[in-house]
Amino acid sequence: MRLNLKNPLIFFDLETTGINISTDRIVEMSYIKVYPNGNEESKSMRINPEMHIPEQASAVHGIYDKDVADCPTFKEVAKGIARDFADSDIAGFNSNRFDVPVLAEEFLRAGVDIDLGRRKFIDVQVIYHKMEQRTLSAAYKFYCGRDLTEAHSAMADTRATYEVLKAQLDRYDGQLKNDVDFLSDYSSFTRNVDFAGRIVYDDKGVPVFNFGKYKGQPVSEVLRRDTGYYGWMMSGDFTLNTKDVLTRLRLKDLNTKL
Repeated sequence: MRLNLKNPLIFFDLETTGINISTDRIVEMSYIKVYPNGNEESKSMRINPEMHIPEQASAVHGIYDKDVADCPTFKEVAKGIARDFADSDIAGFNSNRFDVPVLAEEFLRAGVDIDLGRRKFIDVQVIYHKMEQRTLSAAYKFYCGRDLTEAHSAMADTRATYEVLKAQLDRYDGQLKNDVDFLSDYSSFTRNVDFAGRIVYDDKGVPVFNFGKYKGQPVSEVLRRDTGYYGWMMSGDFTLNTKDVLTRLRLKDLNTKL
């Protein structure tokens, strides 16, 4: 089934130095940009993470320090990636919980201003788990009838994710709508304010904390009541994006008072 798009939709996948959103870095990135008319553009690149790739990570994706030693850093390619992503909605496999937050962190480190929060996000893994409860390789076999022979190659995973979404739309015709707004809402676990989901919107559209002792409590009320909590979070092991969102919410609250 051809996707019904208003904007270009980018399917992307990252291979990284690990699974810590705050500190790990991208070593390979691949994406396929699908246009409303059905045309596609694809890119794949190795990236020097400027840190050692742990052996356990290399064992998964097969990329070692020597493989990226002469590759560009993310900062060197960030503006080009941002141009490709700026007009597009975004799709991936487990992307809402991992790939999008990691990419947002890399853009912030590189000093590239791109407002990913304005885009729609489709997480094909969430759709799959709601429907069938499997992994990407199993999803590819289940929906597309083929084995994913190059799993953990960024381009192979990206292409598989794109094909799985189209097959999901075919299989669940009548249950899923071929519409980015619907798919974005359907594949969201929570209404995140920050990409890591530390702050979410409640059912009234109010930003609330989604972790710790203040879970479920409005951010503005917590920051007024516990004046040290903002400083604790800003000095803590939270993503740059989370800290940026928290600061904007705090400033908005302060400006409202003035």
